[in-house]
Order: sequence, then C-alpha cells, then structure tokens
Amino acid sequence: MNKIKKIISKKNKTKIVSLTAYSKNVASILDNYCDIILVGDSLGSVLYNYKSTREVTLNTMIEHSKSVRMGIKKSLMIVDMPHNTYRNPKEALKNAKQIMKKTKCDGVKLEGGKKIYETVKTLIQNKIPVMGHLGLLPQSDKTFKFKGKNKLERNNILRDAQLLEKAGVFSIVLECVETSLAKLVTQSLNILTIGIGSSKYCDGQILVFDDLIGLNPTNYRFVKKYANIRNDISKAVLNYSKEVRKIKFPNKKNSY
Repeated sequence: MNKIKKIISKKNKTKIVSLTAYSKNVASILDNYCDIILVGDSLGSVLYNYKSTREVTLNTMIEHSKSVRMGIKKSLMIVDMPHNTYRNPKEALKNAKQIMKKTKCDGVKLEGGKKIYETVKTLIQNKIPVMGHLGLLPQSDKTFKFKGKNKLERNNILRDAQLLEKAGVFSIVLECVETSLAKLVTQSLNILTIGIGSSKYCDGQILVFDDLIGLNPTNYRFVKKYANIRNDISKAVLNYSKEVRKIKFPNKKNSY
C-alpha cells in the first residue's frame, strides 16, 4: 500500500496530523509526529513578509521544498502550486512535473473547485497526486472571511468538494469553513478533509508551524499557540549578548 492509500485508509479511524515546513531542520522534527508535511505558499508572508501568497514564485517553492525533502523520511510531502502556475491544464502539468522532479515530493496542492476540475483531472491522469483546497482561498480571496454562512456558498463548497473527489484528489484542505458545513463535507466524501479553522469534524488538522510555536506574531482565531518560542529566542540572544560584552563568551572550551 503506497503512502497516499495508507493515509486515506485512516479516515474514520484516526485523525490526520499535518503541519507546514519550509526547511530541512524543521521538517526533520515534524517528520516524527506528522502524517502530512506541506510546503505551503504561506511562506510568502511567514518568511518573506509578502502582502499575499500571490507574490510567491515557482522557483521559491521549489528551493524550499528541496530543503524540506532532506528532512523527511516517513511523512507524506505535499507542495503548494503558487498563484498563476496552473491557469490551464497544460501550464499546470508542465509546472507540476517540474515540482515533482526537482523536489521529489509526493504530490501538489491546488486551490479551487469547479474552475480547476479539468486541470486536476489532467494532473492525476499523468500520475501526479493532488490535494485540493476549498473555503478561504488565499491565492484569490481579497478579504479574510469564513465560508459557509449562506446557502449559495454552502452549496458551492459541497459541490466543489464532490467534484474534486470525482476528479481524483486524495484529500481536500478546508480553510475557515463553517463547522456544520465542514462536518457535512467530511461525511459526504470517501477522501480526507484536512481542516484549518474548520472544526474538529474534519479528518485531520493543519496549522502553519510558525504560528503553532508562537514565532509568527499572529492572532488568528483558528491558531492555538503551543509554545512561545519568541520568548525563548529573546532569552537566548539576551544571554549571548551579555556574555559577549562581559568577555565570558567564547571561553577556553569554545576556542581552538
């Protein structure tokens, strides 16, 4: 059973654990605990201070993914296809092949539903595994609002989820989708749903790693900070600076 089939088989049995990683060092830690590690285009805001993920380039995603690959032994590694790299099936196939070849990842993630149906089918027909992404779509949405508050929105998301499953995706990220809708979508699919701000009813959860450890100073409702690494870094740098100025570091032990 390959990695993807093994993960899908966990549906209704155990929750899927997912996090983002942008480097080998972080990936090597996450690999011990995660089922899926995503090289997310969220790196645009987290690492580069871009105003949106739309500024992230294909090359940037590839370079970070090559680093992440070196830190992963067991987890499924998925790479976000950045904005304007899958505007049509031909373009998507060319760029997805490049990502797969250069990063040795296990699959790619695309945002959208009905609009990318043919594109997703093309990738899967060419043996490129695809993860979908519905709800809040950072690459195209201009405002940050949760999804599923009205009947039209709910119907569209449910329809898109079923379309993506029909196209052959192995899982779908549901971002900021209203709780009852996330539950309905999850129950209506045989594939996995991975939630971010979309309730406990999804088959798994994903967070941006830098948010989880408190390195990124954000206060999104869907983020729980499991550590405050900014404080730890501050303390370490403070102690280092004091020792340098007092000529306590480097001592004989730290010198050749």
